[in-house]
Amino acid sequence: MEIKQQAAAGTLESSDVLITVCPADKLVLKIESPILAQYGEQIEKVCREVLAALDVTGGEIHLQDHGALDCTIRARLETAIRRSVCQGD
Repeated sequence: MEIKQQAAAGTLESSDVLITVCPADKLVLKIESPILAQYGEQIEKVCREVLAALDVTGGEIHLQDHGALDCTIRARLETAIRRSVCQGD
C-alpha cells in the first residue's frame, strides 16, 4: 500500500496517540513520547508490524504518543494509512 497524501488519526489526549503519515520514498518512523525510554522499542515494533502487514515500504510516520496501548497504536496507524490512500478518490 502506498501513502499518497498526508493524513492523520488520533488525538493528543491522555492514553491516545496522534499519528500523521506523509508520502516519502523511504520509510521514516519518528516517535515522540514521555515514555519513550521505557516503551520506545515496543512502540516501534508495533508500528513496524502494522506497516509490514499493510505492505507499506515508503512514507514518513510521525507518532505523538501520550501513553496509548498497543491496540490503540495499531488502530490509529492503520486508519491514518488508509485515509492517506482513500482521500481524494
